[in-house]
Amino acid sequence: MIDYSKVLSSTVSEMKPSGIRKFFDLLQGRDDVVGLTVGQPDFVTPWHIREAGIDSLKDGKTYYTSNAGLEELRVEIANYLERRFSLKYDGASEVIVTVGGSEAIDLAVRACVEPGDEVIIPTPCFVCYEPCVRLAGGTPVILETKAKNNFKVDPEELRALITPKTKMLVLAYPNNPTGAIMTKEELEEIAEVIRDTNIVVLSDEIYSELTYGRKHTSFASIEGMHERTIVASGFSKSYAMTGWRMGYIAAPKILAKQMLKLHQYVIMCAPTTSQFAALEAVKNGDSDIEMMKEEYDRRRKYLLKRFAKMGIECFEPEGAFYAFPNIGKFGLSSEEFCERLLNEYKCAIVPGNAFGETGEGFARISYAYSIKHIDQALDRIEEFVKTI
Repeated sequence: MIDYSKVLSSTVSEMKPSGIRKFFDLLQGRDDVVGLTVGQPDFVTPWHIREAGIDSLKDGKTYYTSNAGLEELRVEIANYLERRFSLKYDGASEVIVTVGGSEAIDLAVRACVEPGDEVIIPTPCFVCYEPCVRLAGGTPVILETKAKNNFKVDPEELRALITPKTKMLVLAYPNNPTGAIMTKEELEEIAEVIRDTNIVVLSDEIYSELTYGRKHTSFASIEGMHERTIVASGFSKSYAMTGWRMGYIAAPKILAKQMLKLHQYVIMCAPTTSQFAALEAVKNGDSDIEMMKEEYDRRRKYLLKRFAKMGIECFEPEGAFYAFPNIGKFGLSSEEFCERLLNEYKCAIVPGNAFGETGEGFARISYAYSIKHIDQALDRIEEFVKTI
């Protein structure tokens, strides 16, 4: 019989499954459970975007596109980035259409990171960065952000982690799971730390359109940082297009060229139907973004009000659609809290340590759900914490 321990990659075998998906999977077939676990808009993709995808099928546009994506789409993405965030890219040579933001992140890491390289990852953060680094042979170096600093990267703490082996810094703001953002002034301080290095910055800006009270600043727009920044983003969150799997990379030509080679061999091209839908979104979807953002903001405020009423401390999220309440005072670990809440009160949220050990003592709650749904879940959380 085959010995699978000698067949499987040890790197993959030792990799922990996503803590987010663990709790999401526990909901399957459980109609009695109210979940606030998934970072997926509850909005249906706007009709004019769906219609563009449907029309492409009716017109028989079922072929491969160029590897980098439809040129018209890449040009429109470049136009969008300039219109919304004052970023200038050549759509023909500096933009790659990817299968979601996740592929964009993977391409950026694999194109730059070699065995022995170090990648600084601020945590708590989305779950994919560390596994991507390890799969590339790199070494993740964790920078712990703290609630007292509003979960922002401290420039001096960053400086202390940089070594001759440091190849990349990951910046993921607005942040999943905390909802933290970084201002232009704060990003400029980070820029000063790395200005005279060869460190590349992977700026995950998938939530760039979802900020409340302050416009998003891209790290690539900071003076001198364009040449060293890979912007990874997509359509899933801002246009409610999660299932279309549409993302993109924007980067200097020399970096984009290398990432495109990886994309060619592994993916070929992103789905054609989805690309035509994305083209409509990026050209005519600004009003859709504003409508959804306004509703998320309403939910955000309601959530914070309810937490205050329960006596649960929660950093005020300024971006994305997540809250990260502090549950440490209840004397349970994050997993114990969430497992008991699920088993005893049929409410599912994600333990904070799913986003790194620095998330211990917290839980992530998604407010990408209707107020009615959020209200029902919060009622169950309120009843639970009364019993602890």
